[in-house]
Amino acid sequence: MSSTTSERTAPRERAKLPMAGLLALFTAGFLGIVNETIPAGLLPEMARGLGVSESVAGQTITVYALATALTAIPLNTALKHLGRRTVLLTALVAFGLANLVTAFLSSFVLILVARFVAGVGAGLIWSNLGGYAARIVPVRLQGRAVAIAMAGTPVALSLGLPAGTFLAGVTGWQSSFGVMAAVSFGVIIWVLVSLPNIPGIPDGGHVPSATIMRTRGVLPILWVVAGFMVAHNVLYTYIAPLAIAAGAGDQFTWVLVVFGVAALLSIWVTGVLVDPHHRYLILGSTLVLAASALVLGLAANPLVLYLAVAAWGFGFGGSATLFVTAGIRAAGTDNVQSILVTVFNLSIAAGGVIGGVLLAGLGIASIPWVALAIMIPTVIVTMAGRRHAFPHWRGDQIG
Repeated sequence: MSSTTSERTAPRERAKLPMAGLLALFTAGFLGIVNETIPAGLLPEMARGLGVSESVAGQTITVYALATALTAIPLNTALKHLGRRTVLLTALVAFGLANLVTAFLSSFVLILVARFVAGVGAGLIWSNLGGYAARIVPVRLQGRAVAIAMAGTPVALSLGLPAGTFLAGVTGWQSSFGVMAAVSFGVIIWVLVSLPNIPGIPDGGHVPSATIMRTRGVLPILWVVAGFMVAHNVLYTYIAPLAIAAGAGDQFTWVLVVFGVAALLSIWVTGVLVDPHHRYLILGSTLVLAASALVLGLAANPLVLYLAVAAWGFGFGGSATLFVTAGIRAAGTDNVQSILVTVFNLSIAAGGVIGGVLLAGLGIASIPWVALAIMIPTVIVTMAGRRHAFPHWRGDQIG
């Protein structure tokens, strides 16, 4: 095909992407992550408002992640025949109602229940975003569509927490959840207008989780995901106390901004290099997170804290893309995403619990060192997975 013909064809292909629907999926994924992580930036205010300690308030993240982990596989299996828009709308309604409860009530027990409900909705969203996007476009555009839909997750990991923290600083912590509720209900209308209610998975199209788990390379990937995410969340859930300990408590919003900017840069680098250099990026991410935990353990002033947080954000930003890519390549099916969602969120829950126990028992200084201890075997498993889990990929193996 001549270059002239290619130039004429490219705009036509781009025009066929249903951008309104893909951006609705992007926003749903964004909401899922922001709903999960926003308490991390509000812990001091939430603790004071609810009359609990910061370590107890941190369990609002744990219970959300635990709900996602416990329900992602069974609930998606039970609802596999329902239309995909129906499943997505159910999750968004759960987000909206749960955030309304958190915005207007001051009962810690009821807020934990609401967070559990929101976590169930997140599991439904994350397990379906990629497949939904792929099924509303022609085959030749599926990769581009999935990339757009899934980008909401890493962007939220990078920017959602600082944005929520800034909003809470202006209007109060409960108002942040009120805004999240309003956005959730707005996205419901957007989804109804822009997305078709495509059928669920037909009989015979679903690969059982047990079959996927027996595939070579999958278990080492899940081990690395678990180690990486536990270490990250031991740190991230209690990033506010870490900033205070380093003398940067009054600069906390800027600490989050540095993390977010570094993570966005990592997302861009990962998008450019993930196919030819996937193994190197995985190795780099695990090594950088380990090194960042070490530096955070030594952070005695704001400058060192900022350097550690910047490196940490860069190591973390592209991790979701790297792990999902590794899982799909090893398993040979995108059904692996439900398993990844489960492990991902069990790890977030474990990170919240471990961090809370450490904060209450040994103090904030212990948290970076425990994160480093978790990352050491994680790095070793990553290095050892060169054959099936994290192999080098040639150009003819990709896509």
